[in-house]
Amino acid sequence: MTTIKRRSDELFNDIYLPEETLKIRQEVREFAEAVIRPVAHQLNTTPESADNFAREQFDAMAKAGLYEIPYPKDVGGRGLEFPTLAIMTTLEELGYYSASLASAFYDGQAILVGKTLDGAQPAIRDKFLPMLIKGEFVGCFATSEPGASTDLSAGSMETTAEKVDGGYRINGVKRWITNSPAGDYILTLCKTGDTLTMLMVDMKQDGVSVSAPDLKMGNHVQQTADVSFVNAFAADDRVVGAVGGGLRTAIKALVQGRMGIGAIGCAMAQRAFDFSTDYMTKRKVFGQELARFQHWQYKFAEYAMQIESARNLYQKAALLHDKKGIADTEAAMAKLAGSRVACDIARDAIQVCGAYGFVKTLSGTGQDFPLEAIYRDAKIGEIYEGANEIQTWVIARRIFGREYTG
Repeated sequence: MTTIKRRSDELFNDIYLPEETLKIRQEVREFAEAVIRPVAHQLNTTPESADNFAREQFDAMAKAGLYEIPYPKDVGGRGLEFPTLAIMTTLEELGYYSASLASAFYDGQAILVGKTLDGAQPAIRDKFLPMLIKGEFVGCFATSEPGASTDLSAGSMETTAEKVDGGYRINGVKRWITNSPAGDYILTLCKTGDTLTMLMVDMKQDGVSVSAPDLKMGNHVQQTADVSFVNAFAADDRVVGAVGGGLRTAIKALVQGRMGIGAIGCAMAQRAFDFSTDYMTKRKVFGQELARFQHWQYKFAEYAMQIESARNLYQKAALLHDKKGIADTEAAMAKLAGSRVACDIARDAIQVCGAYGFVKTLSGTGQDFPLEAIYRDAKIGEIYEGANEIQTWVIARRIFGREYTG
């Protein structure tokens, strides 16, 4: 894959970011250039299968210490002052070449699974979080079901955990579960009576089965599948958080995940922006470069502003979370802005690049092109971890209050 000039280095200024964050950006960028860029096209265009789980890249991330970034020193982490900001910066740098890798191996593994474990009771946290940081297991975060995804209320949830001697018997089906085809442990949101409880379940036991990976439009590295439970067992000491407190446990992780989707959206938008603007300076139409056409000058000047705004939103949300521990509305704004600009720029980047935007590989020359994969991958950002319509409602609730929004 040809290296294209990163225009963010000229258009975006990190002047107010902490020095530790700037160092993380440089560290992860060097990793992405060396490890992800050479295989990005293959990763982004190879359909899902159990044999295609990107284990080599997963292991490389652990070996490089990227899973140390989000966590305190007592479990083997970096102990950063601004860990949430570092996580989001890492996601943008990883997502520049492969959004689906960033989503699967950092949003899924490090945020949804890892941050949930970081808030768990010591018996779980102190055992499993150091293992995650070393890359010793693949974790899954299971809230969605065939009939429940955006709505995670106890009334919608059908996966049940029945209290038995020494633990819980789990029955039900979870759907769209990231990394499940290669999973070792799964954090499972279950109905326990009239409430919800998060349980950590060993996926290798009898009673847990995983379907073949779903065949999706995009985000191929992020392998998802159905996970079925038939009298699967989780011991009492595998309750994550409090019995009946499962929804709150899940939402805490999902808030950070939404910031992450915003950061990955910025990554895709920036990659599409960089490729297409570089193309416009070289491609001549009617005797002049496309970059001389005022329509495209104005269009991409607008997009430069939108990327800047989206990046600032996810960074502000992350900083607020690091300083105050809560950033629900800001996370919703970050997800909306990042996912939206990724879709919009990918669409117009393909338009201005024409067939060179639409093509995956030019067989006559062997050249690979990134825009069609970015276009496919971008759409899921508007859907998963809380559809954008729900994020809009979260913002409206801050404006008008629950009295008017419910």
